[in-house]
Amino acid sequence: MKELVGECINCSRSVYCENGFFNGIHEQGKLYCKECFEKKIKRGVGMSLYDVDVNTSGGQIKSMSDYKGHILLIVNTASKCGFTPQFEGLQELYEEYNGEDFYVLGFPCDQFMNQEFENQDEIMDFCQTNYGVTFPMFQKVDVKGENQSPLFEFLTEQKKGFLGGEIKWNFTKFLVDREGRVLRRYAPQATPQKIRNDIDQLIKGS
Repeated sequence: MKELVGECINCSRSVYCENGFFNGIHEQGKLYCKECFEKKIKRGVGMSLYDVDVNTSGGQIKSMSDYKGHILLIVNTASKCGFTPQFEGLQELYEEYNGEDFYVLGFPCDQFMNQEFENQDEIMDFCQTNYGVTFPMFQKVDVKGENQSPLFEFLTEQKKGFLGGEIKWNFTKFLVDREGRVLRRYAPQATPQKIRNDIDQLIKGS
């Protein structure tokens, strides 16, 4: 008899117990499928950005290795924040540099004063209707705490920020080069326009 235990915190695969076989791992209150747990262990011995899986807005599992060879600006977003108008500038960057293998990747988060919609469809409708967002948006994630997304765990380990590794607010940004190295971390106050020069230099230096 197969008994559903829960979902993997990383990839949302079902974790179950069947005839004494358990296809998951519990660690510090977090539930992982075995594949994702092995990747988490590997993080301590040279795991790269491309070993991380994320969930698209539509719920499909996507490997960050799909972005290998691309320049990335990864952002934790929110729809009801004072920095929400930055969506406009992020879209402008995406349109300007997308032909140069550049992507903006948006990860909605509701951890800061509940400034994100509960429903994923509402999030997507808001971004597209109000700011014409066409860059990839992903499922809502936790960017800190016990349920922190493995992606943001990796990013914050690579670039700690001025006040430690933990993300403090919406629209923190991480610039990643074509080899998956996290080069820069930008505070929420850093507008997309202020990041343009760094992206331009990175593209020209590639």
